[in-house]
Amino acid sequence: MHAFTKRIRLAVADDHPLVILAIEKLIAHIPNIEIVCRAQDSTELVEALATQECDVVIMDFFMPGGKFGDGINLIKYVASRHPKAAIVVLSMMTDADLIAQALESGANAMVSKQDRLELIYVAIVTVLAQEDYLGPSVRALLADANVANRVDLIRKKLTRRELDVIARYARGGNVTEIARELGRSVKTISAQKCAAMRKLDLSTDAELYRFAFDSGLVQARRA
Repeated sequence: MHAFTKRIRLAVADDHPLVILAIEKLIAHIPNIEIVCRAQDSTELVEALATQECDVVIMDFFMPGGKFGDGINLIKYVASRHPKAAIVVLSMMTDADLIAQALESGANAMVSKQDRLELIYVAIVTVLAQEDYLGPSVRALLADANVANRVDLIRKKLTRRELDVIARYARGGNVTEIARELGRSVKTISAQKCAAMRKLDLSTDAELYRFAFDSGLVQARRA
């Protein structure tokens, strides 16, 4: 592991003492990193940060009971009052919209408790380099949500028949084959394909193929 040339001060807040203990064991093996604040709710965290400067705050997203709340409210509070401290959120959260809100509210990193604990160290190194970090489970969750959102947007823009036609076309069917499969005329299928492409602002078949795969509308074939 990388050894920092200067002392890095951490604050750790989680309502489960075993999580704090696990982070302590991880950090104990890393030179020049020290946990200087430990808290089990927002009250303890805010009081600790008022008396001890920290470089990185590692906090659980859900910590009920503290008078400063938790989640988005706590992230905003810490970010506004301690702008020099990077915020790493450690959580079991699976709500993509809430994760996006956390990042917009001041969180610099998000790590899932489902991932390896060692990724907390990766998050610390990354945020100290003034870059954001998302753990693999968080990245996968956001990617799935983006695909779902894009597909939902497509469904709102296109009619059911237009959606069916471009999905079949992107999977390799041609207009004649699709017309035969659906029992419609080639002219009708061609018109529906053109209407769908126009609504999606696509000009060529190559753009249609790329859009279909990138949006998750069609899954790429595996070799």
